[in-house]
Amino acid sequence: MASDEQETQADHEHGGYDRYKELKLLDETKQGVKGLADAGLSKLPRIFIQDNLNTCSSHANNANIPVIDLGSLHHEQGNSSSSRNEIIEKVKDACEKWGFFQVVNHDIPQRVLDEMLDGVRRFHEQDFEVKKQFYSRDVSKRVFYNTNFHLYTTSEINWRDTLYCRLAPGPLDPHQLPSICRDITVEYSDHVKKLGLTLLELLSEALGLERSYLNKDIGCAEGVLILGHYYPPCPEPELTLGTNSHTDIGFVTILLQDQVGGLSILP
Repeated sequence: MASDEQETQADHEHGGYDRYKELKLLDETKQGVKGLADAGLSKLPRIFIQDNLNTCSSHANNANIPVIDLGSLHHEQGNSSSSRNEIIEKVKDACEKWGFFQVVNHDIPQRVLDEMLDGVRRFHEQDFEVKKQFYSRDVSKRVFYNTNFHLYTTSEINWRDTLYCRLAPGPLDPHQLPSICRDITVEYSDHVKKLGLTLLELLSEALGLERSYLNKDIGCAEGVLILGHYYPPCPEPELTLGTNSHTDIGFVTILLQDQVGGLSILP
């Protein structure tokens, strides 16, 4: 049986266009999409063009995504059962109707958020000779970068590069992280882990379980993966996407259809 990579190659060689060859040429440069942007292209390479590109409808743009304020959890009054119960009910309602929500007043300093974004930008915009040592498709590595992790196995690739930092499970030697964003990545991950524990407690209680269930009892907080996406200027942005619709492996993705009616559950 042919592999996904071989099938992708065969499918696109017909008609004189060898898509696999173009993908491999891009991969072997180790410069990612940033390298193409730096070359000053005026036309989008064919491998990035998405023929059936779907844009968000006006209904989706006007959707009121649930926003949950966690501020009271970080103050003395947050210890009251009524305050916490109100937040739990909001989490439960958002999960039942939407499958996701946005949090504010989460106790991660704005400085940390801004510096993390800047750190990711610095990594992707640093000298190529320094950055290329991190380029890899070996997903067993704790820290690496590439363009489109599914480059050879999907019909649509995105205009982006990504820095992958797997900080847990197991301790990660900070020296494995790029020096240009090392300190802020460690600081940011500490804050994110703390927030993650809080959210898992709230989700546990929203399910009617013990507060520690998702966190300590079944170990949902053991893994921490930070993806630092980078979207360089695109010559023809109307023909492609930085991130297209997808499901995340290991999770249940719930899609709200037309803002009302049923929910679709995808494995």
